[in-house]
Amino acid sequence: MPLKASHQEARMGILYYPSNGYLKVDIGNSSDLFAISFQKNDKLTLAIDFMAYALSTNYAGKRLQIAVLDGFFGGHTAYRLSYNKRNILMRFRIIHNSAHFVDGLWDVATDDWIGEDRPIPFTQDFGELTIADEHFLNFGNLKYYGSIAYATMVRPGELEKWFFNAGLEVNSDKIFGKVLQKPVNLFFSSHNVFAGKPNYRLSTHNILGIKFGEWNGKGLQLFFSYYYGNHKFSEYYFKRVSQFGIGFTIDFFG
Repeated sequence: MPLKASHQEARMGILYYPSNGYLKVDIGNSSDLFAISFQKNDKLTLAIDFMAYALSTNYAGKRLQIAVLDGFFGGHTAYRLSYNKRNILMRFRIIHNSAHFVDGLWDVATDDWIGEDRPIPFTQDFGELTIADEHFLNFGNLKYYGSIAYATMVRPGELEKWFFNAGLEVNSDKIFGKVLQKPVNLFFSSHNVFAGKPNYRLSTHNILGIKFGEWNGKGLQLFFSYYYGNHKFSEYYFKRVSQFGIGFTIDFFG
């Protein structure tokens, strides 16, 4: 399953920012190509990842203008070893990330970009290894993880090539019971990134919400979000932001 609070994961959904009415729109998919098991309690999968997220803004009376876009494509291999109400999970993925200004940030009247910022040729091609430990407990599930990543190519050149992630996810289906015979999970997830953009600093994203459906299956998620750190949109990577949002996503895995 994609990491719940990481913005660089395949998902479908919308995050609304009440402070300015902007939207972060996610469109993406991660699809398994094949899977193989070496023993009864393990599974190895190979998958492709295609996803993007866009910033929808309002300008000059026009709503839902797509202004900035981050695109990702690549693939990953994942391994799961299950035993004693516990999963050991490993994922290695190779991803190309590029960022762009698009027409929602272009002012036809002035024949120029809106605001003071100008497009940056942003590229980050990276490999990332994530290791997670997932426990199935009486109240629900607990997963904690860490990862290390290295970018073989970056633009601009001031970006540091190494970066690190760590986080946790905890959920319980014992609090709200069931809706339409499906479990309702209360969950909290935290994702933290230590990256040099251009100086090494910590960015953190915490979400609190409910999921209608099996925790590791398909379902609808409604959540509150708080993010503090380097801007999620890579055209603005050098800016530090504090953002509160309300959103939903659709889990289509499982």
